[in-house]
Amino acid sequence: MQIGIFYNENQVAREIVEQYAAEIEKGGGSAVFFSAPEQIWGCDRLIVLGGDGTVLKAAKAAAPLGIPLFGVNYGRIGFLTEFEKEEREQAVALALNEACPRMRRSMLETTLCGKTHVCLNELALLRGISPESHNRVEKITVAVDGTPAGDYACDGLIVATPTGSTAYSLSAGGCIMMPDCETFLLTPVCAFSLRSRPIVFPDTSELTLSLSADDALMAYGDGDFLGVVGEADKLTVKKSALSAVLLTRNEHGFFARLSQKIN
Repeated sequence: MQIGIFYNENQVAREIVEQYAAEIEKGGGSAVFFSAPEQIWGCDRLIVLGGDGTVLKAAKAAAPLGIPLFGVNYGRIGFLTEFEKEEREQAVALALNEACPRMRRSMLETTLCGKTHVCLNELALLRGISPESHNRVEKITVAVDGTPAGDYACDGLIVATPTGSTAYSLSAGGCIMMPDCETFLLTPVCAFSLRSRPIVFPDTSELTLSLSADDALMAYGDGDFLGVVGEADKLTVKKSALSAVLLTRNEHGFFARLSQKIN
C-alpha cells in the first residue's frame, strides 16, 4: 500500500516525516512525501501532519482524486485531526489498516464572478478590516432556491457544512451538526436583530447571497480569500459533487472528540 504523507513545513520537521515513513515501511507499506497540496498524487491513503488548516488544504486536494485521509495534530486545537503527535504508532497502524472505518464529509461549492471554489468547512462573507473600512451594519439578502429568505443586518454571514459547524460558525453563535447530517448551516456574524438566528437548510438547496447596499464585503473559503462581493455581485453556495473521505479509528467518537477539544 502506498501511503502519502502531507506535512506542514512550518510545523513539522523533515526528520519526523522520515520517522513516519520508516514506520510505514516496517509495517509493509511504502511512503511518499508531499509538502504542497498540488503535489498530492498516486497514493492509496494520506496521512496529514499539521493543524486543522493543513487538513483543510489536503482534503481539498485529495477529494477530486478520491484519496482518503486523516490528520495528526501538530497545530493547536486540531479538531479535524484523528490523532495527537504522540500517537505516531497508532496513526501508522490506521493508515495500513485496509478495513478501518471511513466517513464521507460534504463540501460546499461557491461561485463568485464566474469562478468556482470548493470548501470543506465554510464560506464566510465578512467586512474588510483596514483603516479605510467603515463601521456600518451590513444588509445581506439571502435567497434559497431562488426564493427570498430574508435580509440580515449583521457584520457578515457564514455558510457552514456539518464539518465546519464546529469551527468559525460555532464561535459566531451557530449550532453543532453531526458530521453525517444532510444539511448546511447559515449563521449571521454579530447580528443586529434578535430575529437573525442561525438557519439550518437541506444540502440540496442553493443559496444566493447579495448585498443591499453600496458597500463591498470580503468572501473567504476555509479561511482563504476568494474575492470581493459588491452590490452587483451574486455569491451562490451549494453542495459540491466532491466530498472528503476521512479515515477514523472510531466512527462513533464524534462527541467524545468534541468534548475533549472544546473543553
